[in-house]
Amino acid sequence: MNNIDNLIENLNKEQKEAVLSTEGPNLIVAGAGSGKTRVLTTRLIHIINQKKAWANQILCVTFTNKAAKEMQNRVMQFVKGSSNAVPWLGTFHSISVKFLRRHAEALGYKSNFTILDTDDQKKLIRNIVKGENLDAKKFSPQLIMYHIDQWKNKGLLPKDVSPKKTSNIIKSILKVYEIYQNKTKDLNAFDFGDLILFCVKLFEDHKDIREIYQKNFKYILVDEFQDTNFIQNKWLNLLVNEKENICCVGDDDQSIYSWRGAEIKNFLTFDQIYKNCKVFKLEQNYRSTKNILETASSLISNNSSRVGKKLWSSANQGELVKLNCYRSGKEEAQGISDIIEQKIKKKYSLNDVSILVRAIYQTREFEERFLQVGIGYRVLGGIKFYERAEIKDAVSYLRIINQKFDDLALERVIGVPKRGVGESTINQIYTYGKEHKLCLEDSIMMIIEKGKFKPKIKTALSQLINMIHKWRNDSIKMKHFDLLKLILDESGYSSMLKNKKDLDNENRLENLKELLRAMQDYDNLQSFLEHVALATSIDQEWEGAKINLMTMHAAKGLEFDVVFLPGWEEGLFPHQKSLEEKGDFALEEERRLAYVGITRAKKEAYLSFAMKRAYHGDWMDALPSRFINEIPEESVEKNEISLSENDDFEFNQDNSIEFDEEYRSPGWDRYKKNKMLKWKK
Repeated sequence: MNNIDNLIENLNKEQKEAVLSTEGPNLIVAGAGSGKTRVLTTRLIHIINQKKAWANQILCVTFTNKAAKEMQNRVMQFVKGSSNAVPWLGTFHSISVKFLRRHAEALGYKSNFTILDTDDQKKLIRNIVKGENLDAKKFSPQLIMYHIDQWKNKGLLPKDVSPKKTSNIIKSILKVYEIYQNKTKDLNAFDFGDLILFCVKLFEDHKDIREIYQKNFKYILVDEFQDTNFIQNKWLNLLVNEKENICCVGDDDQSIYSWRGAEIKNFLTFDQIYKNCKVFKLEQNYRSTKNILETASSLISNNSSRVGKKLWSSANQGELVKLNCYRSGKEEAQGISDIIEQKIKKKYSLNDVSILVRAIYQTREFEERFLQVGIGYRVLGGIKFYERAEIKDAVSYLRIINQKFDDLALERVIGVPKRGVGESTINQIYTYGKEHKLCLEDSIMMIIEKGKFKPKIKTALSQLINMIHKWRNDSIKMKHFDLLKLILDESGYSSMLKNKKDLDNENRLENLKELLRAMQDYDNLQSFLEHVALATSIDQEWEGAKINLMTMHAAKGLEFDVVFLPGWEEGLFPHQKSLEEKGDFALEEERRLAYVGITRAKKEAYLSFAMKRAYHGDWMDALPSRFINEIPEESVEKNEISLSENDDFEFNQDNSIEFDEEYRSPGWDRYKKNKMLKWKK
């Protein structure tokens, strides 16, 4: 028995069937932890081993370069020695570059084209906005890039976009898009979005080129198919030949990237587009205990847009999923920290423990708690709270108000929002300060007095210094958190973020709201600034293991022994903004996100919610997430809530508390009650 036979023999029945069914269209519905990468790799090796195709006659598309590299390494172990031993294996973008290098001339480009990065795009767009005399604040590069990316994901070049029924802003952005595409062609350059779009145009407009690849690729394999967008799906369909040997692997229950353009309907309608499609379901999970899987499966069964499967495991029943209720978000962070210290650290390495949040600003309370008790942590897919740019910006405003000799804080403040003050002006001020032994603020005032600044710079810096003096006076009579609200508004910082409508800026605004809430825990500005300084200067690179903090989106594809899932409240999870924008479609995606979160856990999972949480600086009563009501009673252990008689909740005669319509929160209108949660005092 050779190595490939061993590989196949070690598969379970469903995995084996999926590997051996090489002909025609196949859809492999692979549940979380069911070994999909193993199946995909084994299938590829089996096709080559059976001499059904040379390696270079197989197209295998992955979503990350890391996944492509891992698969390539595994395949090469089994197909050494063949002169055609390299499959077309890579991401949509990396394979598109190969196509375009070969056929750039057919599109009017040269084969040595440049690929623009994000900074290149921003520079180009800024120049176009300036040339078109558009308001740079209203038409930020981020806003324009967002719309261009959306159009490209839908396969639309400027001539394909219908300007009818669009606002004047969109019409202006469309004009920028048109000029932008002409400029990139002049530069012999493609941006990231062009790579797939222009391949589609190449195959659509040049049948002879398309047929070369249709004949060459005898088999097409696609990983993470649930994450494909419109243009990626079109790209794939154009390469499929009459034998339709396309195999797509993925999990519709883990489709959580619609905000990036992913379309779950590509997955759900695959068997309708390819009529002879065989569907294989990989339902045996090799990661989690039975209780964790039963919890996740019961939850996701409430979605209607899905192929349908039920995960199972031959592992033991395992610990019950813990469901904890806390009085506030701060007590939730303390409670989870205590569980980690008292129970989890004794059984597991902290490297195998993760806290998964719905919104990145939620990490702040955990970070502060871990700093306080000395638990090491890392923020994956994000930056630690007090190191985020918008937090540093806001704190710099507070620092210069607190004491005028803080030159570094003032230098940062001068740059955000942009005031047209460049590096040469900053150097001029520092040089003057050095000669006259003055701080940055006093130097600016003296240079203004002597009339040595250009008029525009003089106006900008005069306005800033006047505002700083005003805010210092305000700080005497205002609460420090109210002062920051005022600063963010009067400085134009809030407007700067609000005018650039994209996901990053929405997150920055949420982080600033969380900062305002954090400030309320401190008596005055001085004590808060001391706390920030200590939090950022503590040596956070502890030796040894660290807890993993990240969003549920960032956790996809990862696994941990223990997972904590805090903040399961209506309005936070499911997220209110998503529900308002996309209704039931968003609700199903939020539920898939919950499913992804739970299935990251191998041995223990902890869900929790708070009875009150600060929203935008105000305390609000919170309802438990509707997802909690969709979890089976038998796989969950509800832990007792710690309440005193002074807490503002009514108790029933049986000494329990009931959450009812009195406790409305964001998202209540969409809250369909199946049963009420009761918690013993």
